[in-house]
Amino acid sequence: MSTFKEFDAHLLNEQKPSSYFNELSKTGVFRVKYPYTLLGDLKQVPQSPKHHPEGNVWNHTMLVLDNAGERKHLSQNPRVFMWSALLHDLGKASATRLTKGRITAYDHDKLGERLAVKFLKELTDEDAFIYQVAKMVRWHMQILFVTKGLPFADIDRMASEVSVREIALLGLCDRLGRGNLTLDKKLEEEKSILTFLEKCTGYLNSEINPESFLGSGDNRLV
Repeated sequence: MSTFKEFDAHLLNEQKPSSYFNELSKTGVFRVKYPYTLLGDLKQVPQSPKHHPEGNVWNHTMLVLDNAGERKHLSQNPRVFMWSALLHDLGKASATRLTKGRITAYDHDKLGERLAVKFLKELTDEDAFIYQVAKMVRWHMQILFVTKGLPFADIDRMASEVSVREIALLGLCDRLGRGNLTLDKKLEEEKSILTFLEKCTGYLNSEINPESFLGSGDNRLV
């Protein structure tokens, strides 16, 4: 049986952790062993073909995980960041609905926060780590909410619980974790991250230039 430490090792040491998780999936562990079943359930959760041509939520999660693996050196806390990428969409299993021909997953970020806590408490007693991962899951949709000016945006509370830059980094990986992305679409997603950072810093009256959040050289976010 795979251990928490084994998950940790693959998440932190590989640029494409999806290879490990897809191989592990063949053993059936994600079908029969709790809490791993919370991840396995994602294989049965559909997504909008328009926005997620890669298919189910498991496929999306694996793409996000590999994007995160390639960028974890940019994170302030790579361990929290990688576990957040793995668990970010746990809430979609219970939130996903088909309504009038549309697939939606409203509040999956809030549901996911609670499920991330349940998942990790089965594997570790590191309360601070669990809290940090759960809060990353909770706020990962703020990229969309803030950039679109939606009423679900809550910059104040988000900034009080997580690093805005870490959410931007996770959000970038989330948005790039989709099938058939063209170069133009990738550039569009990168621009949305800068817009998110600009709106957050402006709202918070930060004196820091939003560009500084993006870093420079090899440490540039996008």
